This record gives sequence, C-alpha cells and structure tokens, in this order.
Amino acid sequence: MDYNTLAELLFGDITKTPEDIKKEYPKRELPPKAAVTRFAPSPTGYMHIGGLYATLVSSKIAHQSGGLIYLRLEDTDKKREVKGGADEIINSLKSYGIEFDEGAAADDCPEKGIYGPYRQSMRRDIYRTFAKELVRKGLAYPCFCTAEELDELRKKQESEKADMGYYGEYAKCRNLSLEEIKANIDAGKEYVIRLKSPGTPEGKVTCRDIIRGNIEMPENITDVVILKSDGIPTYHYAHVVDDFLMGTTHVIRGDEWISSFPIHHQLFTVSELPMPHYAHIAPIMKLDGGENKKRKISKRKDPEASVTFYSQQGFPVKAVLEYLMTIANSGYEGWRMKNPDANMQEFNFKLEKMPVSGALFDMDKLSSVSKDIIAAMDEEELFEKISAWAESFDEGLSGSIKSSPDKFKDSIALWKYNGKKVRKDIAKWSDLSAMFPYLYSNDEISEYDFDEKISKEDTKEFLKIYTEKYNFDVDGSQWFADVKAISEPLGFCPDIKQYKADPSGYKGSVADACTILRVAVTGKRNTPDLFSIIKLLGTEETLKRINRVIEIL
Repeated sequence: MDYNTLAELLFGDITKTPEDIKKEYPKRELPPKAAVTRFAPSPTGYMHIGGLYATLVSSKIAHQSGGLIYLRLEDTDKKREVKGGADEIINSLKSYGIEFDEGAAADDCPEKGIYGPYRQSMRRDIYRTFAKELVRKGLAYPCFCTAEELDELRKKQESEKADMGYYGEYAKCRNLSLEEIKANIDAGKEYVIRLKSPGTPEGKVTCRDIIRGNIEMPENITDVVILKSDGIPTYHYAHVVDDFLMGTTHVIRGDEWISSFPIHHQLFTVSELPMPHYAHIAPIMKLDGGENKKRKISKRKDPEASVTFYSQQGFPVKAVLEYLMTIANSGYEGWRMKNPDANMQEFNFKLEKMPVSGALFDMDKLSSVSKDIIAAMDEEELFEKISAWAESFDEGLSGSIKSSPDKFKDSIALWKYNGKKVRKDIAKWSDLSAMFPYLYSNDEISEYDFDEKISKEDTKEFLKIYTEKYNFDVDGSQWFADVKAISEPLGFCPDIKQYKADPSGYKGSVADACTILRVAVTGKRNTPDLFSIIKLLGTEETLKRINRVIEIL
C-alpha cells in the first residue's frame, strides 16, 4: 500500500503538516509545576452540578500551582446542541465566581487566549491534518461500511459469541487495496476514518490515575472511528489533539471515562504526543429510598442536578462552593474549622484526597453550611444579596424591598437576631417569603394557628379590648406591661410561675395572651420578637390585621 498516495487521496486539500500546526501553538511559559486544566463540556443542555464540581476542582488545581484553566466547547455534535447552551454554561459558572483564564466566550464575545479556536467545530482542518499524518504512516484508514453492514457484523459476533467491535478479522475495510478504496470513493460511497489499532487481546495498559492510583486494563484492540464522514472528529480523537496543542497538563473528568482510557492512551501513543495526567472524579450521589442506597444525581429525575436550581432557591454562591469543597477534599472541613475566616483559595487542594466512591450530596448539610454563611453576613451584605436575588426570582419580595428599603432593612435585623444572639434559621433566600409571609406578602393571612385551649370567645374578647386600650407609642417593656394589664381582668394570669402552680384558676397566662396577639398579627405561634414585628408593620397595618381576625371569629 502506498500510504502517501492514500493520504493525498483522502486529504488532498490539507497542505499543512502536524509540525506546521505545532508551531502555531507554542509551549506555554509557566512555572515548572504549573497545572493547565480545562473544562470541556458539550453545549447540549443545562449546567449540571457535577460540571460545577469538576470545574471548581480544576480551577483550584490550576490556580494554586500558578497555572491556568481554559474553557473548550466540544460542540461537534450539532444534532444534540442546544441553542444558547454555550452561554448557559459560561454564565452559570461566572455566577459562581468561576471565570476562565482563556477559552471560548459567550456567542457575542471574542475568545480569550492564543490557543484557539476553543470551539471544536471551528477546528475541523486541524484534526484532519493530524489524521492525514496517521494515514500517511499506515496507522489509519477509510472505512466504507454502512450502518446495515455494521449491524450484520454485530449479529455475526453475537452468534459466534465473540467480543463486540470493529477489529481484526471483523474489520472489513482494514485491508482494502488502494484500488478498492479509489473505486469506493469514485462510486460516491461515504466513509469514516478509523484508527488501525496496534493493540492485542493479551496486551495491558495502566492508567496512572492521580485519585485512584494505578488501574490496569486490557489495551484497546478496536479500530475506533477518529473522523466521521463529515470530517468532524469523534470526542476521543479531538480531545487528544486539543489537549496536546492547548498544553493541558491535567485532565480532570468524571469516572465514566475510565473505560475510554485505553483508547485515549493508544491515540496519544500512535500520534506520538505526550499524555496529560488523568484524575477521574467520582460522581455526585444522593440517597434514594434507603439510608445506604445511593445513586447518581440525575438530570431527568432531580431538580437539584441543575446549577440553576441553587440560584432559584437562593442559596448563596459562597455556600454552594463551600459545601462542594467539603465533599471534594477530606481535609477541607478540618482546615475550615481551624481557619474560619480564611478565603477558600488559601486551602491547599489535593487530588489524592478526593473520594474514590460516589461523593454524597446532602441537601441538609448544604443547608447547614448555608445557614452559617448567612448568619455571618452583616445586614448591608444581606440587603444587597437578597435584593439581587429577589429581582430575578421573587417578584413579591422584590416589590416589598423596592417599596420600602428601610423597612426591609429593619426586617433583616428582626429575623437575624434573637436579642444579641445571631439566629441561624435562614438557609436560602427563598426561605424568607416562606417563613415570614406576614412580613413580605401583601396577601391576607389565610390560616391562623390559634391554641385550642383558649376559646374563640375569649380570644375575640381579648383582641377587641386590646385594640380599644392599647397605646402603640411605647417601648418593648411598657408594651409587655400593657398586655399584662389588659389580659389580667379577662382571666389571664400575669405571672407565669403563679399560673403554672394553679393553671385551672385561669383562662391562660400572659404568654397565652401574647400568643393570641401573635397569631392574629402573623398567623403563626412561633415568630421573632412580636413587639418588633408590630413596630415594623406599624399601627395601621397591625390594627387592620387584628380587626380582620375579630371579624372572622
């Protein structure tokens, strides 16, 4: 076989060589141990929490070593590509503080960096140049098999109980002569380019995985497709060429790619390109049905699989990132306890300390982390972050903020503090409207959680006299004294200890009277300081709510 003639027959329009291309991608000038990592998603849907997780790790490994991270869009599958998918990925990660040092940008923005294009769909002739060289060396060939012929091959292998795949004696087009290839091309037959695998059934390859250690696997014997019939590469081949040209030193990816390592190792080897280091991350898991039953978080089943879920719910960005770090590295929680105020970037992340089995994502633990982070924010920061979130996700809350910013700031202090102690009730911004509808909703209260031990008549009587006798222009201590004075003639004991000693002698205690008032104003028995709520709502609104309850009763 004259492989030079074959290469020109298949790639006559390609005039550059791989050496020419390599000169266009100079070696990066970085510190000796600097890591160059990448996030290389397909723009085929929303941003998955696992993608954020992997990018966070990749970014940390790159930047703590003095290296960089870039974004490469693997957009060669145009059938599955979602319009705006690239922008969704870029904007989602940007909202979590992850910005790439170079790489693909949003559709209307220029790319950053000199190692592009960073969209694989724009690199077609680069891949064809490297593929031409493999053909010229006799390491790749055209395959004219149709889908029907490949299906027949699978059936034959099934009947013979042979390993599945296009290899050895089953590789029908592997040994076509140059004349046969010319005839097929002249006849207009479509073809793909396949690797002529040098692998043997007995051969082994070792993946030196940074997280998992050495993994020995059978080497690849399949003549995998490297270029599809339209000249666009498969993922396997494109990533080999790109990771070399873009100077990638560490490929950090999901463990579902471990089984592909023998193919990638072989493609790097036959292309005479140095391999990057590999680290295969365990997937993010969730408990499902039983205490020890775990499964992968699913795009189809789980809303929390999408990064936008956390934005919509109002989890602070810092809380999500902080929690992801706790599941990414076993030493992070201990470090955080010793360094409560340190920036996350100060933590020395180690790939070797990532979990080997599935990393369990616990929403309760995320909420706990988030409560601590929200509790540590000052009122000004809370006001800014809640306002920004409500603008996009809670029209009612946003309206409350805009109509009376000062009042809203006062309400923050109301749910943030219990006296001088900081409360930790709020895990996400959407909790505000859910937990405090009496503060942030214009809707009338629909349910009242009155204590059944106090009759409707006694409840109504107390509220009616309260509205007639109460002076709103007082401080907190005087307010409580007035509640005692109003409730005592109605049969409510003003002294809690005295009431506990003889509860049968009273309708209730002054605490029960306060609860009646609390429920009338908020609908709930448990709220932050009632006097503060009344002052925040104002005289008119408070009386309006109490009078409405009197009418209902």
